[in-house]
Amino acid sequence: MVAEIPEGRVTTYGAIAASLGFNRSARLVGYALRVVPDDLPLPCHRVVNRNGELSGQHNFATSSLMRDLLESEGVTFIDDVVNMPAHFWNPEG
Repeated sequence: MVAEIPEGRVTTYGAIAASLGFNRSARLVGYALRVVPDDLPLPCHRVVNRNGELSGQHNFATSSLMRDLLESEGVTFIDDVVNMPAHFWNPEG
């Protein structure tokens, strides 16, 4: 599912969980993404919390890397939060 997130878009842990049939398992998605090997080319930086906050940023090499990657793809922010209306991708279509 994470591999399908288009460049310049984001989705949420909860949206991924819901699309897999696990409506209340956003944390499980977060736990799964935390153990993705570094050499597996998944765009984990495109997964944010339901508010558009970069709650997974502490899992990246630097505290700014997640935001830097998103901004390099054209994702915009309002203060420290992703502009969700402009960039949200719904995995359910």
